Amino acid sequence: MVFLAEYYRWLLAFHIIAVMFWMAGMYYLPRLFVYHAEALENKTAYEMFPLMEEKLLRIIMTPAMTAAWIFGLSLIFAGGHWPITDFWLIGKLAAVLFLSGYHGFLTKQVKLLASGALPHPSKFYRMINEVPPILTVVIVILVVIQPF
Repeated sequence: MVFLAEYYRWLLAFHIIAVMFWMAGMYYLPRLFVYHAEALENKTAYEMFPLMEEKLLRIIMTPAMTAAWIFGLSLIFAGGHWPITDFWLIGKLAAVLFLSGYHGFLTKQVKLLASGALPHPSKFYRMINEVPPILTVVIVILVVIQPF
């Protein structure tokens, strides 16, 4: 994919931008779940949370995740990493696949909470709120340090 190589820096810039938007949503959505679950637990008003959660997911997070994947895969081809043999890149892709699965889990939680169900207590959402920062650290270290 030689034609992509000349656009490598542009692809990298847009990949980083997409990841930043995606991660901003990944950090914020579970926090909304905490407040939403607490409102359900305390039987207080929660009507605003389903709309906020759904819009964050639909307008920001899912398009950003899609763009991050598209630009990230383009970088693999543009940077001559295909076929993938670098262990750091395999580790990064594994972490991003896990993060994408977590995105799917959050999508399901949006739907469950919007229905008025309380699938997990607020304490659970406080705990899972730590998943994106941990994965961010792992991914950045794998990309920048390339320890393997």
